[in-house]
Order: sequence, then structure tokens, then C-alpha cells
Amino acid sequence: MIEATRLTKYYGDFCAIQNVSFTAQRGEILGLLGPNGAGKTTTMRIITGFMPATEGTVTVEGYDVFKESHEVRRRIGYLPENPPLYNDMTVSSYLKFVGRIKGVSGKEIPGSLDGVLERCSLTEVADRLVGQLSKGYRQRVGLAQALIHNPVVLILDEPTIGLDPKQIIEIRSLIRDLSGDRTVILSTHILPEVSQICNKVVIINEGRVVVEKNLKELTQGVTLEEVFLRYISKEAEEGAEEAAFL
Repeated sequence: MIEATRLTKYYGDFCAIQNVSFTAQRGEILGLLGPNGAGKTTTMRIITGFMPATEGTVTVEGYDVFKESHEVRRRIGYLPENPPLYNDMTVSSYLKFVGRIKGVSGKEIPGSLDGVLERCSLTEVADRLVGQLSKGYRQRVGLAQALIHNPVVLILDEPTIGLDPKQIIEIRSLIRDLSGDRTVILSTHILPEVSQICNKVVIINEGRVVVEKNLKELTQGVTLEEVFLRYISKEAEEGAEEAAFL
């Protein structure tokens, strides 16, 4: 389970996110929605321990991200928008390397490697250089590195960006299969992606959470696109009115 409470992050005088709060339960796929620049990536980087928050707290499976970061990192698999791949390594050697960094023991490495190669459909390219792979396969390698230590939480930032339609379908199917007893947070601005694979939605606009609801409850009688536009427009209008008043 993930619980974010009143997260705020300043870069100098610029406030990237303010009072961001939400929860994600075990087995849930949460879609983190918002326009570009809304604060999605900043929120994910704070949850994963990549950067500190200016204010607020995050717990993952009961562990505080800022006070018990080592325990949190053991439980999280993170796929950033641009996966940290080494082009001159083979897929297998790269995943072994990442596994060792993430604390997988030498005895467990072979089994963990075989597991993620099979699960991410990478077995046939295991001995190829990462730099020679297509965008779709490189994205699969990115998912494999996030899974190599068998985390209970997956944080995925724009996992299908830049992929062709066939690759997008494959990655979405893989994400659904990976949920089960894991908690998954999926950041995207592609609304059909959320509709197809998520069961909860958090919408962020201009650094603030504007809605947090179950997907079915949120879209009763309306499309997710209509809901998204309604909340984004509402926030924009309120912001304009407040600025005019001041």
C-alpha cells in the first residue's frame, strides 16, 4: 500500500506540486492523470525516493520513504519515462547487473533473470546488445529491470510513450498481468490507457490533486475524457477567478 500525504515540492520559488495526497491499495492499478507539466513525474520521483519533498510524507507498505528509504527501495520497481539502459551491454548482463545493485543474491540471480526474461518476453533477445533493440523491446527491458528484485510496488512513468500500436497493446497487457498482488501506479496523459487497465484514478492539475476516485464510480454515464476535461477546466476557471479577485 502507498499513502502520500500533503506532498509539496518547490524548485526555488516554483511550486511543482502542493498538498498532494492519495492512497493506492495492494492489487490496485492507479492511473495518475494530468496534462503535461501537472506534477505527475515529480510526484513519482518523490514516492520512489529519487528526490525529497519540501513538505509532506509518503509511506510504502508502512515504511517512510524519507526515514526508511532503503526498505522502501527494496519494495519498489521504478520505470522512468526514459529507462536507464546501457546500450553496450547484452540484455542478460544488464539485468544481472541491475539485480546485484538491487540486492538480489548471487544464488537468486539466475532464477530472477529467467523469470523476468520470460515474463517480459525477452528470452529470444537475451544475448543481444540493448542498443540494437527496437523501442518496444527496450521498453520491455525497462520493465524487466523494474521487476528483477520482485517488488510489491511498481511505479511506471509513461510506459507506452513512443511505441507503435502493437507494442502499446503488448505493454498494456503485460502491466495488467503484473498487477495481481502488486500495487501499480501508472502515470500517463493517454486517457484510453487508464480506461483499459486502471481501477482507480487520481487527476493532478497545476500541481494539485483535483480528484481521487474509483474509475467505475468516476465514469458513471460519462467518458473518462469528459471527466478529465471537466476537472481540468474547473480548476483553470477557479484559478483565473482567484487571480482576478487578488
